[in-house]
Amino acid sequence: MRKPKETIIIQNLTVEKMAAEGKCIARHEGKVVFIEGVAPGDVVDVQVKRKKNSFIEASPIIFHEYSKLRKEPICSHFGVCGGCKWQHIGYDAQLDMKQQQVVDALERIAKVVIPEIQPIVGSEQTSYYRNKLEFSFSDSRWLTDAEIKSGDTFDRDALGFHIPGKFDKILDVDHCYLQPEPSNSLRDTVKAYAKAKRLTFFNPREQVGNMRNLIVRTANTGQVMVIVQFGETPLEAIEGVMEHIKTKFPEITSLNYIINTKRNETFHDLEVVCYYGQPFIVEQMEGLQFRVGPKSFYQTNSAQAYELYAITRTLAGLSGDELVYDLYTGTGTIANFVAKKAKKVIGVEFVPEAIVDAKLNSQINGIDNTDFYAGDMKAVLSDDFVKTHGRPDVIITDPPRAGMHEDVIQVIMRCEPEKIVYVSCNPATQARDIALMDEKYEVKYIQPVDMFPHTHHVENVILLVRKP
Repeated sequence: MRKPKETIIIQNLTVEKMAAEGKCIARHEGKVVFIEGVAPGDVVDVQVKRKKNSFIEASPIIFHEYSKLRKEPICSHFGVCGGCKWQHIGYDAQLDMKQQQVVDALERIAKVVIPEIQPIVGSEQTSYYRNKLEFSFSDSRWLTDAEIKSGDTFDRDALGFHIPGKFDKILDVDHCYLQPEPSNSLRDTVKAYAKAKRLTFFNPREQVGNMRNLIVRTANTGQVMVIVQFGETPLEAIEGVMEHIKTKFPEITSLNYIINTKRNETFHDLEVVCYYGQPFIVEQMEGLQFRVGPKSFYQTNSAQAYELYAITRTLAGLSGDELVYDLYTGTGTIANFVAKKAKKVIGVEFVPEAIVDAKLNSQINGIDNTDFYAGDMKAVLSDDFVKTHGRPDVIITDPPRAGMHEDVIQVIMRCEPEKIVYVSCNPATQARDIALMDEKYEVKYIQPVDMFPHTHHVENVILLVRKP
């Protein structure tokens, strides 16, 4: 028989500071201890969850002192839900910690000469700031310890968010502070209707169930998009759900459904049926209109997206004579946003559907100095591409969290634009990439931006200028 695991408790640890992925750091006998759910300044006893040669992972079990940085979380789901993990920390302190993340990444990873980092641009809204939320149906609702210990039988149907690390367990959400109305009302109404009509909630292990997923998108124009994903479900039942939503929420301008019998909830390869209204909603930014379809990417904090793009355009310093490459252009939001200040903008993006949106967004805004190309960045952006389209004066790059491929960096280095504006959602990979460009480029300006209050995520914009 396997011996039961020994329970190891470490007492009276003082939490020192935040670390990567939102965890905090303490130290014990020369080892770093990573702890979730605490704040710098807390004094705690912790239970060891994982022990390695150089570090320990642990969870708090007793608090002896609480940090002065703490505040009372507003959400009843805090500590169970995987989102908003910093709700227990005051917003000013959150901003300080995010600023420090950028500093640490540049100093420890980039190891290049950097100017003073500008104060982080905070989000005016710290709740109800998201324009998109995705809820999952499940017949395996997450039960609390008290519910399990009671031995009672509970309704297991849920509509909410995945418990971190549990693909088949869903937290049934009462109220979410991330997205404005009608998000919460929609979720509750759809759930109540499905239960009243005895529609089955999805079982991710058995891969069966009628109701699978609900996506709500809201725009700063007031338009609302709803997408319902169904498993194997009779068309009559689907139409019943859609008609109920349409009747209860006349403010919806785009009502859609998807039949998804795959083993995951991604739907980029599936047909989206527009049941009512237009197959898109419209976001506005500085007089420009951006159509957002069910499969479109758009920054999920619209107000901060404007701040981010305005900073990017300012740092690009365009006079109207420049050829600009916008790498990882997505639906062309940045490309179209800066186009009126440039001679020409060329956008490159991996997802073909996004390029269709980018071209459409240029068209509906009367922008005629943009070109867009789809394909794997390291394959599209080549020396031949630069030879065909011209050497860029400015490159704007906004890669995914993994950063830029080294082949892409080498092409950039060879075509030697005067300026590179690097927008990143991951300061660590941004710092790595900047180190690779240090031979020819120096960092001139650094501007962190908070897009996601109450999380550890931070955006950072860096201006690199070619060395003499």
